[in-house]
Amino acid sequence: MQKQLTKFALLYKEQRLSQMNVKIDTKERFTVIAPQEAHLSVNMTDELNQLLLEYLQKDIPHVILKMDAVQSVDEQMGENLAQVQSKFYENNCSFVICNLQKVVVQLLEQKELLEMMNTTPSESEAWDILQMEEIERELMRGEWD
Repeated sequence: MQKQLTKFALLYKEQRLSQMNVKIDTKERFTVIAPQEAHLSVNMTDELNQLLLEYLQKDIPHVILKMDAVQSVDEQMGENLAQVQSKFYENNCSFVICNLQKVVVQLLEQKELLEMMNTTPSESEAWDILQMEEIERELMRGEWD
């Protein structure tokens, strides 16, 4: 039983950054990062950037940003998320945002950012997107010949 608990503790952790709380769940092929704040303000942008973009240097660079606890975001944070996604795709890595609340979706639509983002209603659908993108990358590399 102790081994299982230790393994779980390594794969799932809650992290307190200086401005915000996040939960990080490391899976075999991707990481789920879930901010635990009701509001993501512009003051949190640099911190969130640092957290997300560091995954581009990791062995498993693919990220799902699970936003179920986030009830609102500043406009600049929305723009930042679109830029972060672009950086992931420029580096041939997946970045999917899931569980967006209605108010956040409305802001992103109003600012014409939502159509540039890879979003899904649920985490399981985000997993599906990551798997499809992985297959696509393999096909592009010719690994299915």
